[in-house]
Amino acid sequence: MIETTLAITHPSLASRQNELESLVSAALSQAGDLGASLAQAQASLSRGFNVTVRLGEVETVEYQRDRGLSITVYFGQRTGSASTSDFSPQAIKSTVEAACRIARFTQEDSAAGLADAQLMARHFPDLSLHHPWVLDVEQAIEMARACEAVARAHDPRISNSEGASVDTGEGLSVYGNSHGFLASRLGTRHGVSCTVIASKNGAMQRDYWYTAARDAADLESVEVVGRRAAERAVARLGAQRLTTRRTPVLFVPELAKGLIGHMVSAVSGGSLYRKASFLIDAVDQPIFPRGVRIHEQPGLPKAMGSASFDAEGVATKARDLVTDGVLKGYVLDSYSGRKLGLPTTGNAGGVHNLTVEPTGPDLSGLMRQMGSGLMVTELLGSGTNMVTGDYSRGAAGFWVEGGELAYPVEEITVAGNLRDMFKGLVAIGNDVDCRGNVRCGSLLLDTLTVAGE
Repeated sequence: MIETTLAITHPSLASRQNELESLVSAALSQAGDLGASLAQAQASLSRGFNVTVRLGEVETVEYQRDRGLSITVYFGQRTGSASTSDFSPQAIKSTVEAACRIARFTQEDSAAGLADAQLMARHFPDLSLHHPWVLDVEQAIEMARACEAVARAHDPRISNSEGASVDTGEGLSVYGNSHGFLASRLGTRHGVSCTVIASKNGAMQRDYWYTAARDAADLESVEVVGRRAAERAVARLGAQRLTTRRTPVLFVPELAKGLIGHMVSAVSGGSLYRKASFLIDAVDQPIFPRGVRIHEQPGLPKAMGSASFDAEGVATKARDLVTDGVLKGYVLDSYSGRKLGLPTTGNAGGVHNLTVEPTGPDLSGLMRQMGSGLMVTELLGSGTNMVTGDYSRGAAGFWVEGGELAYPVEEITVAGNLRDMFKGLVAIGNDVDCRGNVRCGSLLLDTLTVAGE
């Protein structure tokens, strides 16, 4: 069953679905013939192109065409995996044989195996994931030129450009296993981005903007992307350092999603069974203030994280990860679930449209609510310890005074502990960023340490 019923325009990868299904079925059959007790396989095709224009001239035109087949076999509780990009019958046969040889040398693992058969997806609604963009390279180049031109003309302080890009891509994958499960995913992703540099009195600042969607009709216009990139770069001119202090901190949506991603990592099976998480044994415990709801919505039409089954064929379902601030469950695949003595949550491959429900106004409203504090618009480096929850990142952004932007800041560090940061969440903005798999607005935290001069 395929996850879309929309009309497909040439040259869609949908025409290759039967071919990939045959490859997966053949690989599974060969694994059985070689004595594997269970097996799972996935075949995929993807293609697209990206163009980049810098200072009005074409800088790159890149075409992407990828394909691959991977198979995992189980001999009892011994596991072997192999992959190939060659779809010839002999290559598939050799790949299956390699996986079987590997399995005979591995240690037995009591958690190894397929997800339970009764958990396989049986319903495949149209999630509207496939929207081919009828766009040739020349049209993409003109769009990128127009985007960059808007950015460069927006303000005389825009002195240079790192370019504007337009990209489009389409992917098809087929997954099957020994339970008789065989299903396909077909989807598209398109985007426009722009990065420019602003200068004043010898100082320079760089910033960007981008738009991404499964349907090109849902993209922001190239004019909007170019203008926002320029506005963001110019706004950073004249940045100052702050003295070290404790202050409220407001994370804009594109960075707020990263904080939620840390929470997901901390409640994911791999971190939990390895005892490498600051949220071990946290189910049914409050980890956020009351009123906070974080939930998965795998069935949202056109959304980036939508899917009717996970990477093991398990049916996805809407569920709350956090209800009224209380952690209600973990993020598990079948392997990590067995390690923890728990069932899979249908999250092999990750979460599906994890949505943080707003509790407050938009970014401007949160600035007024904060009064005085730091708004972070850029994070640098990686300083997160998932075992202890300690958090320290280089940052840049704006100092807010009286609910309004006062001046840009740079060369500072924000630091705290994620457990305390989550519990100190004051409000979640309704300015939700839907460009990825985590859907979240701005996050206002009560206080963090800001290290500067």
